Amino acid sequence: MHVRTTTRLLAAVVTALALGVSSAPFSPAVAAPTTRLAAPGDDEEGGTPALRDQLDAASKGWLDAKTALERSTRRQQELDGQLKTIEAQLVTQTGKVGEIAGAAYRTGRLGPMSALLNSNSPGGFMDRASALETVAAREDQELRKMIETRDQAARTRAAVSREITEQRKQVATMGKRKDQAERALAVAAADKPAPTSSNDSGSSEGTSSSNAKGAPRNSDGSWPSESCSVNDPTPANGCITPRTLNALQQAKAAGFTRYVSCHRPSGSGEHPKGRACDFAAQKNGFGGVASGGDRTYGNNLAAYFIRNADRLGVLYVIWFKRIWLPSSGWKAYSGGNGDPSSDHTNHVHLSMY
Repeated sequence: MHVRTTTRLLAAVVTALALGVSSAPFSPAVAAPTTRLAAPGDDEEGGTPALRDQLDAASKGWLDAKTALERSTRRQQELDGQLKTIEAQLVTQTGKVGEIAGAAYRTGRLGPMSALLNSNSPGGFMDRASALETVAAREDQELRKMIETRDQAARTRAAVSREITEQRKQVATMGKRKDQAERALAVAAADKPAPTSSNDSGSSEGTSSSNAKGAPRNSDGSWPSESCSVNDPTPANGCITPRTLNALQQAKAAGFTRYVSCHRPSGSGEHPKGRACDFAAQKNGFGGVASGGDRTYGNNLAAYFIRNADRLGVLYVIWFKRIWLPSSGWKAYSGGNGDPSSDHTNHVHLSMY
């Protein structure tokens, strides 16, 4: 009796499931691209929290140093232009002072008392006093102009020197941040060699000629700090940053309209912070390894984000077991575990500043 009851219950469950499946409409996958259980310490998309933190810090630091370098370079260019003008003024003013000094040497400068005593009348006395005062004032004015211009030139040269020192500092910082990112990837590769189970034959190079509308920057060219403050329009729901939303909108405007998932409430990296999105390569959502036209779609989407990285504020892009960093370009990414999701062979991962 017990066996028959159990059998009937199982049959009822199977029937209910069958009816549910047959009646449910087809829709793209709405979950984040997770097709495996993450191992302890692993990120849901492959890699580890430590690797994500290193890549985040290194790329942010590199971009900050790049912005500071560009700002300093612009300032030096402005100062160079100012210095050129100042030095031209100094040549002219030095010439005028030289003429005054030469005339005084040739004719002999009359002292105030001798000039006044040589007057034949009270009126002449006053005329000579006025003339003497005018000449002295003109000479003093030219001399003061020359001295001030000379001091201004010295200050400008010192400012140019400071900007050059700042540029050397930022170039050194960019080099250190580049090394930081590449060391982190090298450590990850040593700890977990790249799996070979995913089909990675073929090229991952794409093309893009579309220019994105840039995200807002601060007046000094730096990226403003943003929080997860706007609604995530993708099926993932949650929140994303305004800069991430702009990147998502610009990609769609450029024709990349396949399934996207952004916010994720758990895991490491930028997804929980609203600073990352996963763009499916296939039309109906995340699936197996992309091939053919789907692979080309992913290639071109990655190329689009790279082309517009500076306009959008891209931190890095992961696609087909490779990662693009603003400091280093494409590098091997060994954070995967042999499945399409963690290997990023079924979606393009975008992380934002």
